[in-house]
Amino acid sequence: MITITVVFDNYPYKAGLETAWGFSAFITYQGQNILFDTGATGNLLLKNMAALSIKPDEIQNVVLSHEHSDHTGGMQLLVSAGADPKVYIPPSFSPEFKNYYSSKVDLIEVAPNMKIIDRMYSIGEMQGPPPEQALVIDTSKGLVVITGCAHPGIEEIVLKAKEEFKEDIYLVLGGFHLGNASEYQVNEIIKEFNRIGVKYVAPCHCTGEEIISKFQNSFGEDFIQVGVGKVIEIEN
Repeated sequence: MITITVVFDNYPYKAGLETAWGFSAFITYQGQNILFDTGATGNLLLKNMAALSIKPDEIQNVVLSHEHSDHTGGMQLLVSAGADPKVYIPPSFSPEFKNYYSSKVDLIEVAPNMKIIDRMYSIGEMQGPPPEQALVIDTSKGLVVITGCAHPGIEEIVLKAKEEFKEDIYLVLGGFHLGNASEYQVNEIIKEFNRIGVKYVAPCHCTGEEIISKFQNSFGEDFIQVGVGKVIEIEN
């Protein structure tokens, strides 16, 4: 079973958890724990994690999508709280970030299709701006694609995942970065998702409320409402 828990987002889902602009998801599979992005602030990240019974020292891997602070801001306190993970970053991260964290964690620059753990991969750095990576999970039901902000384009990320891994897309989760997109652009993305057979969508963070509603209307029962505390379980 693969379990994905949203621990940081600007949308609420479970009572008792706090929201703020940013994104982070905690993923478990076969005894391995991965944190995808760290949200904007360590205090809120750790508070939500504690409420969800997630301990910092249980995190073996951190995957950072891109260097914006609403996705990396929780790193410092996460490490101070006892996390000692391997941290996977796009090569374009700044020298300042690399110099600061290289002595604190095992910092790894990703390459295309790099394996993080069994059946979980970085799609590799894609050009933005800013450059960004997404996480791809190969499940028995198809690929799960998790994005931070999808600055390279959500359509381009999903198409690359399908082309590189030669599997159907089961779920696309995360920020789609479509708040300023036109109705035409959004409709074309939805058409492309339908064309390539995306089964479920779970847009959040920077997607935009009106755009999230469009995906909900289009996907119907295959739309997944996401916010802090949402848990998605996928049999594997």
